[in-house]
Amino acid sequence: MSAALDNLKAALQRAMAGRPRVGGFPYLAETLRQAGVTSNQWSLPACQSLYLTRLGPVVIQGTPLVSGPVDVPAFHREALIKALRTDQAGESTFAEFLASTWRAGVVRYEVNFDLRAVTYTGAGGEEYVEAYPAVAVAER
Repeated sequence: MSAALDNLKAALQRAMAGRPRVGGFPYLAETLRQAGVTSNQWSLPACQSLYLTRLGPVVIQGTPLVSGPVDVPAFHREALIKALRTDQAGESTFAEFLASTWRAGVVRYEVNFDLRAVTYTGAGGEEYVEAYPAVAVAER
């Protein structure tokens, strides 16, 4: 394994061990930022996650949400916001969150850890940007 992959895996483990159930994303994001991750790009429905880190890029291939040819849902801002608020309240799993964002017409999203913002994008270029709060996470 590379140093980038080892570092990312360790950071993800730290984040998951200390992440609160409610409002856990900012904790995860700050843990990754401290580990040198600058960006995380998700492609839906493939569930492919590309992490850009100071040590090099790493990709994680998750379980796709669909198989075979399917229509892409229309971008629905209100449904996306509902999926976000449900997740932020700790009322969904990550898999449920991904499925909900896909059904809301999101084909990709990118987390910018330096700006503390996530940009959700639809197939037609529609975008919704949401900032997340800074949180304190003990340095490793």
